[in-house]
Amino acid sequence: MTQTAAITPPADTTPRTGTKASGLLLAIILVGQFLAILNVNIVNVATPTIEADLHSSGAGLQMIVAGYTIVYAVLLITGARVGDLFGYRNAFLGGLALFTVTTLGAGLAPSTGWLVAFRLLQGAGAAMMMPQVLTLIQRNYHGQARGRAIGLWSLVISGGIVVGQALGGILLGIGAGWRVVFLVLVPIGLLLLAAGFKVLPADEGGGRAGLDPWGLATLSAAVLLLVVPMVLGREFGWPLWGWISMALSVVMFAVFVRIERWVTARGGRPLVNARVLRAPGMRPGLAILLLGPATWGAFLFTSALHLQGDLHLTPLASGMMLVPCALAFGLVGLFWPRLPAPLQRPLVPFGYVVAAPAYLGLGLAAGGGLPYAVMSALVGAGLGVQVAVTNMATEQVDGEFAADASGALLTVMQLGQVIGVSTVGTLFISLSQGHGTVSASLMSSIAMAALAVLAGLSSIFLVRRRVPARA
Repeated sequence: MTQTAAITPPADTTPRTGTKASGLLLAIILVGQFLAILNVNIVNVATPTIEADLHSSGAGLQMIVAGYTIVYAVLLITGARVGDLFGYRNAFLGGLALFTVTTLGAGLAPSTGWLVAFRLLQGAGAAMMMPQVLTLIQRNYHGQARGRAIGLWSLVISGGIVVGQALGGILLGIGAGWRVVFLVLVPIGLLLLAAGFKVLPADEGGGRAGLDPWGLATLSAAVLLLVVPMVLGREFGWPLWGWISMALSVVMFAVFVRIERWVTARGGRPLVNARVLRAPGMRPGLAILLLGPATWGAFLFTSALHLQGDLHLTPLASGMMLVPCALAFGLVGLFWPRLPAPLQRPLVPFGYVVAAPAYLGLGLAAGGGLPYAVMSALVGAGLGVQVAVTNMATEQVDGEFAADASGALLTVMQLGQVIGVSTVGTLFISLSQGHGTVSASLMSSIAMAALAVLAGLSSIFLVRRRVPARA
């Protein structure tokens, strides 16, 4: 097969910046990412107290929880392009500043409407910040150093979700109130801003002109039309407008592809350069990073409902029950680059071989206790190979197109989680209403195992690709 993607030049295995600066750089951007991930789930356990304090309606509560995710998913590609145009440092710090200010606003919101508005702006800040994290890793780290950095990046993603639920439970459990759920993050954001201005390396982005407004408009519309009904449809009983919206999203994705071809033919700068998608491993990597996170999002959603449902655990206890899963996920990601090179690529399909039966085991161990914790740890260990997938998908993308790759990967991962929650989550809720969450867990575990099998089959196309030798 002819390979048209540019190959990243040989590079040393140490970061381009100095050792001390690179460690601080990684710490700053990963803590910023942690804050953004934390905000996805930390508010979930606070909704009853928000409802009582602000007298929120059901629709208002839905937007408080889901508005952040919707805006974040829609604007990820835009955030990646902003970093490409104005500098990754500037985009990260700008997104962090917006996120911090609106987090303060959310904590002080006097009404449901204000809280919804601040949550939407929080999502915009996160979407500006998050793509720069992966882009900065791609541009500053190579070889084993890059593998370790992506391992930490993945650990922060998995850990942030679990910590968000547990931390929310702790704060509410000690009577701190829902506002502290937001306000506790503000000082951390301010410290990161101060450190970031001193440590993050100055850059001018990709140095390529052009915003591709038509591409941005059509892709944003396509993602919005898909995400909104998937996030809100379950609560509204899957109304007709939701199905129409999802059908229109397919049309808009097709229009986006045509527009990108037209922009490229005219010598313009497309939103997602075709050379990125043609890079060895990128397309199978995108398929895996759609299916794998779909199982992950579905697992976290259904397990929280089950543990707090038939098993009657508190939000804090249910969050702690998932700690073995998050730790296993992170440890596999961290130790993957240390394996002998001949073993690294075959590890990917093997991970899904572990994850699929582990999902089935979760359904059989739905009574909780040690068997459930062990099965969840095996799920985390199996899905930990997604760190390797991210590295393999981007290793042959030219550094000039790092932002394009970051935006595409993060958007696909976010869509995968939304799809997993909306499909498997709907199945779980429907079954639990008549038979309880134990029975529903068994059926939903079968669906998650099937998705893991599909991800494993897709990974075969990734690991079979030959990687050009480097100096």
